[in-house]
Amino acid sequence: MTFIDLETRAFKQLLPGIRIQTFWGEQQLLSFVSFAAHSTVPAHSHVYEQSGTVLAGEIELAIAGEARRLQPGDSYLIPAHVMHSTRSFDAIARVLDVFSPVRADYQY
Repeated sequence: MTFIDLETRAFKQLLPGIRIQTFWGEQQLLSFVSFAAHSTVPAHSHVYEQSGTVLAGEIELAIAGEARRLQPGDSYLIPAHVMHSTRSFDAIARVLDVFSPVRADYQY
């Protein structure tokens, strides 16, 4: 996958109101996440380093117990094995997440 075409990439449903479109190489995976209004990703951790940028809308991201409301252009870095959660507000939100190493469960 050299060029990314979101228009033709299928979605994968992760949780109610949350779906992704992913693209990957050998060392990293890009995940374009769409949050319906009032969607939640419960607190969890994983072996992947995760970074991202809010593209549209607003989310609240909690990392290691510290919560912040993020808007377009705001970015974050979540180290591996650190607890984090996300929720969206009244409008649809879009986020670009980057994972390293590649998440096999996000390849479809």
